[in-house]
Amino acid sequence: MGNKTLKKTVIIGATSNPQKYAFLAAEMLQEHGQPFVPLSIHGGEVLGENILDLKEKPAVPDVHTVTLYINSSHQPEWENYLISLQPKRVIFNPGAENQSFKERLEAEGIEAVEACTLVMLRTGQF
Repeated sequence: MGNKTLKKTVIIGATSNPQKYAFLAAEMLQEHGQPFVPLSIHGGEVLGENILDLKEKPAVPDVHTVTLYINSSHQPEWENYLISLQPKRVIFNPGAENQSFKERLEAEGIEAVEACTLVMLRTGQF
């Protein structure tokens, strides 16, 4: 595998719709050889991966990054769950910015980044 660090990424708001940014993120993570776990309240699959039911708050071991594609009004009910995954960082994609959740993550020692996952992957900042 060389020196590439695998950063298992949980996609919150995953979708099987190829027009959506959450789908493009899954596609680009796959292209970069990064494992991803898609979660959503809507079922389906993305690139051969079943979308796990966010409502069941599934256990996901070894999470490096959580990338959010749900707007801030939908985040509060998932905050405790997302913190329980113990990610190293949470990416708030455009439209998902949430200052209070960001501060809460930072208080838990989790890096909170307002950025676009797609741009981070494209520019080697992921």
